[in-house]
This record gives sequence, structure tokens and C-alpha cells, in this order.
Amino acid sequence: MSNARAAHLTRRGILAAGGALGLGAVLAACGDEDASSGAGSDKESAAAGSGPWSFKDDRGETVRTDQVPADIVAFVGVAAALYDYGVGVKGVFGPTRTTDGKADVQAGDLDIGKVTILGNTWDEFNVEKYAALSPDVLITTLFDDAGTLWYVPEASKDKIAKLAPSVGVSVYDRQMTEPLQRMLELAGALGADTESEKTTAAKKRFEDAAARLRAATKAKPDIKVLAGSASQDIFYVSGSNLSIDLEYFKALGVNFVEPSAAALKASGGWFENLSWENVDKYDADVIMMDNRTSAIQPDAIEEATWKKLPAVEAGQVIGRNPEPILSYDKCAPLLEELAEAIEKAEKVS
Repeated sequence: MSNARAAHLTRRGILAAGGALGLGAVLAACGDEDASSGAGSDKESAAAGSGPWSFKDDRGETVRTDQVPADIVAFVGVAAALYDYGVGVKGVFGPTRTTDGKADVQAGDLDIGKVTILGNTWDEFNVEKYAALSPDVLITTLFDDAGTLWYVPEASKDKIAKLAPSVGVSVYDRQMTEPLQRMLELAGALGADTESEKTTAAKKRFEDAAARLRAATKAKPDIKVLAGSASQDIFYVSGSNLSIDLEYFKALGVNFVEPSAAALKASGGWFENLSWENVDKYDADVIMMDNRTSAIQPDAIEEATWKKLPAVEAGQVIGRNPEPILSYDKCAPLLEELAEAIEKAEKVS
């Protein structure tokens, strides 16, 4: 990333960069805005029905429609969560398709060939194709306290807003359990069976995984965990005070590496930027690395300073999705993987 480009990052751009959230504004995920054909998921939403519908979102805004929304457009991670609850969408935006045509990690189990992709990278949103879908509602997440709709471009947000009401689910400065519950409530409002056998089992697995992680941290309280993300020029070290996953893991006892408030200031509190020469600034026993396609993956990092890190040499590196898919089915494995890593970790710092 050039220094000139970095200097012009807006707050939204900063949130889209690096270890806390995504590198979308800095390292644009490959792809184009050509839409895939299709009008929804294999899983049909039970939402088709008559009568007025309303839902109060995390901006405090109540969305009202004449009937339960059936033609839904959503940020890809939200669409993936709704899919897990049996609610289909017509269109998605955000990292959906990789350069080889496969589903992005943020798409979860979505069949990306059966939804219209309105945009695959940061600031990409085809308003004309959005209008053609005749959307009933747009749903995305919120990564600030100002109600900014995630991945809805600033330049076209007013045009987009005129075409359908929006719902925002906050993933800012709270523990994972809160947005998980909110997404379940939203899915239920859209017609999902929130007490189905699948959902009940997924919630039980999540609760069991949380108990396992708590036990692991209690047994090994000295194991230090660093949450990182890699780009060509910068290694991002995330603080744990704003991200829903890290806040929850910390509440379960995970001993995180914490950059100072001064170091976090430039990113609004999300992460500290380190050069690769200084990637060894912090001691860590386990490293959680951003697994999204916008970030360089551990096996592709060639810097000698990285390879010499004790946690790397010990093979104590695991993945992390800083934008978890908000279904119990997708979040339970995140806790399980971290619990296992701590259980097996050797003290190397």
C-alpha cells in the first residue's frame, strides 16, 4: 500500500483495512461487479406471507413494510448467516467470489451461483442491478456507533437508500453473543424456525465450545494470544476492545496481546500497524491470523522476521475471521479451534 493511499483513508476505509476488520479498502479483493444470475438460495425463506412487518434494528430505527420481506439483499456475511437459518436472499454485496470463481470464506455455505452479486470489493455496488431486484429490504452490519451501513458505498448510499429500507445489525464494541442473538431474532422475524433441531443443536455446540475455551484458559492462563493480519507492507496487531470475537474470547479468559491506546489511536482503536521489521515487537504463544482473502495467508508470508517468531516456529498459528458469520453453526467452530490451540500450546514467549 502506498503512503499516499494510506494518507487518504477515511474512517470507513480504516475500518476496512487491516487486522481489526478487513483489507478491502487497501488491498481490493479480486473480482468484478458482474452479477451472477439467480433469484435466491436453495433454501426458501418461510417469510412469504401477508400482513405488515416491522423490525427495530441496532440503529434504533424501526423498519416497516406491508408484508414480511421476501426479496432480500444483504452483505454477504449476513446472507450466509440467514442461509444457515433457512432464509434466502436474492442479492449480495461484499467479498463473495474469489479469483478462481469459488465462494469466498465470508460466503459460508451460500450457493454463490444462485444469488446476484452486486459488488465483490470495497466501494463496489451496482445500483442498477440492485434496483432491478426490486428489493424489499437491505441488511448489513454496523462497525461504528454512527450507524454506517457496512460495505454500502458512501458515494451511492443515498441512491441505494431510496430503493428499499435498510436493517443494520451492530458488530461494534460488544461481545459476539449479542449480535448472534440479534441475527437469530432477525431470521425469526423473516420467517425462520428459530427453535428447529438444527438451530438448537448449533446453540448447544456453541455453548459447549464456550465452556471448553473457558476451561482451557483457566488451565493455561499464561498462554498469550496475538490477533494479527498481514498485508504486503504492514502487519496489523488487533486490540481486543472493539471486535466482537476478541471481546468475547477475552471474557472467556483468553490472554491477548494488547497494543497501547497510543498505538491504536490511528485506527480508531482497532489495530496497531507494524512494519515487517518490527513484527517481533510482541511476545506471543499463539497467533490468530486473519483468514479472509483480503489478507495474506500465513503460508504465503516470506518475511524472515515472521518465520523466526517463536509461535510460528512452534506451529502455533491458527486462523481467525474478524467478520464472523453470525450463526451459531459458524461461530461454534471458532471457539473450538481457539480452545484446542490453547490446550495444545507450549509456552514459547
